[in-house]
Amino acid sequence: MAFYIGVMSGTSLDGLDIALIEQNPAIRLIATRYIPMPATLRAELLSLCASGPDEIARSAIAQQHWVALAAQGINQLLQQQQLRPQDIRAIGSHGQTVRHEPSRGFTVQIGNPALLTELTGITVVSDFRSRDVAAGGQGAPLVPAFHEALFDQRPGNRAVLNVGGFSNLSLIETAKPVAGFDCGPGNVLLDAWIQLQRAENFDRNGQWAASGKVDQTLLKTLLSDPFFASQGPKSTGREVFNLQWLQRHLALHDTITAEDVQATLLELTALTIVESLQCAQSDTHELLVCGGGAHNAALMGRLAALLPQTSVNSTAAYGVDPDWVEAMAFAWLAHCCLEGIAANRPSVTGARGLRVLGAIYPA
Repeated sequence: MAFYIGVMSGTSLDGLDIALIEQNPAIRLIATRYIPMPATLRAELLSLCASGPDEIARSAIAQQHWVALAAQGINQLLQQQQLRPQDIRAIGSHGQTVRHEPSRGFTVQIGNPALLTELTGITVVSDFRSRDVAAGGQGAPLVPAFHEALFDQRPGNRAVLNVGGFSNLSLIETAKPVAGFDCGPGNVLLDAWIQLQRAENFDRNGQWAASGKVDQTLLKTLLSDPFFASQGPKSTGREVFNLQWLQRHLALHDTITAEDVQATLLELTALTIVESLQCAQSDTHELLVCGGGAHNAALMGRLAALLPQTSVNSTAAYGVDPDWVEAMAFAWLAHCCLEGIAANRPSVTGARGLRVLGAIYPA
C-alpha cells in the first residue's frame, strides 16, 4: 500500500485540483482539495501561452507563485488527513502547460518541481510529457492508460471522455490496446466567449448556450479547420484554438447574436467529440464523461442525443467523481515512474514505443 498525491492545473486555468490516492494495487481516491486560481496568476499564465516581452523571467516568477499555491493545498490536505510528508511516496505534478507543439518537437509545462519538493518535503515526479515527445509522440493525451486501469472492468467497448479546456477520448475496446486522442476544443472557447461577452468565468450548465440557436454557416466554417480532418494520434492546445481563432471566423459572420455564437460553440464541441468517437470506435456501448464538461447539462444532453445507441454517463456511475479523474491520473503516473512502469501508449500518442514517463526530484 502506498499513498500518492496528484496535482493538476488544466487548460481552463480555474484552479488546482489536488487528489490523494491509495495504490494497493487497486486505485482508490482518499481525499481531495481544490485551490482557486488567483485572477492575477491566471492572467499571467494565460499571457505566457503566447510569445511576449521578458517571458523567460515572467515564466520563472509565475511558476514560483503556482508552486506556492500547490504546496499550500498539499500541506492543507495532509493536515486534514492527519498525514505526514513521509507518509506520501510521491507527488505527481503536471504543472501548467504554456506551450504544446509536438510537431516542432517540444511541450512546455511550468511548475518548478524542485521548489515543490522543498516546500512539501515530498518526492515530486513531473515533466511527464517530454519523454513521449522525445520518442516521436504527441506527449498527449496521457490519461488513456490510467482510464484503462481505472475503468476496464466490464466486457464490451467503452470510451472515456475528458472535457476540460480541450476534449480527449480514451477508447477501451475488448482485447485491444487502449487508444485515444484529442478531439478539439472542450470548454476553452465556451469559457473565452462568455468571459468576453458577459464577464463570467464559465457557462453554468450550458444555460447561455441553450438560450441561443446553432448557426449552421458559422459551424461549417469552424469545422473547416484542418485539425478536425486529421487522424490520430493528435493533440492540440491554445496554440490552435483560442479567442483570436474564433474572432477571425466571426469576422465573416458579424450578424450573429452572442448567445447564438455560444450555442454554436457548444455544438462544435459536441459534434467533434461524437464524430471522432464514431470514426474511431463506431460500436461504443458506454461513454463515461469526466472533467468540467460533465457538469454541463446542455453538452451532456447533446452528446446523448447524438449518440442514441450509446449510454452516456458521468464517471460517477463508476463511483469516481468526474472532477478528480485527471488529478488522480497524475498521482498514478508518479507511481508508474517510481516503479519503472511504462505509462505512455504508442497507440495513443504515436511514440516509437513504451516509455517510463517523468523526472524525479527526491525529497
